[in-house]
Amino acid sequence: MKKSSINEQSLFEKFAGSITRKTGSTGAFVLAFLVVILWLASGPLFNYSDTWQLVINTGTTIVTFLMVFLIQKTQNKDSIALQMKLNELIACNDKASNRLVDVEDLSEEELKALHRFYKKLAEMTKHEKDLHASHSIEEAKELHREKYGSIKGSGSKK
Repeated sequence: MKKSSINEQSLFEKFAGSITRKTGSTGAFVLAFLVVILWLASGPLFNYSDTWQLVINTGTTIVTFLMVFLIQKTQNKDSIALQMKLNELIACNDKASNRLVDVEDLSEEELKALHRFYKKLAEMTKHEKDLHASHSIEEAKELHREKYGSIKGSGSKK
């Protein structure tokens, strides 16, 4: 049973990828544009009836409904592939912070905290004369500890 499910998934993957590529092409846009032009041109033949309007409304609704799922599936797959590539780059660079591997799994609050650290790194880099100077999250944390310690030691609370 597993084998047939993998084949079905592979077949659907191929189908979804093919449809997504084709619908994102110039030819697909031209075809959709021609359908609308033909529909508009057929208006006088059908006296612009409710049925005539319903045809285009129903057709576009169905196509849109199905395309949302195909596009989302393709976007999910592309996102995972991109994350894997970025994770590999982070993992293979000994100067990169491995904390960023699988950063997409962090909570929103954790991401905000990490974002604050990177803002601090950007500030630190602005003051460097050497364009190749690099700072790490650990340096930003140490700077934070030093600041917090000096504030705490002076009796101020923050």
